[in-house]
Amino acid sequence: MSQIIRRIGVPPHARGSVGGGNCPDIFELSDGNFAVIGTEATAALQGELPADAGVADYERIVIVSRETLVKAKKDIPNL
Repeated sequence: MSQIIRRIGVPPHARGSVGGGNCPDIFELSDGNFAVIGTEATAALQGELPADAGVADYERIVIVSRETLVKAKKDIPNL
């Protein structure tokens, strides 16, 4: 199993989160992949996917705020 090696972007409190109940976050994993904490939205969005996209039984669609992703951009490697 991969391990979290670093946060990508700024911590939730730096984006205005004060309670911990609404804290989308992005982490880089030891295998080079990324883990995302977001709001589960598979049921709501799966029918909206383009024909060439799908969600496997072990996958979920999650929503991450624009601010979270924009602030993480500088930390995402190019390759």
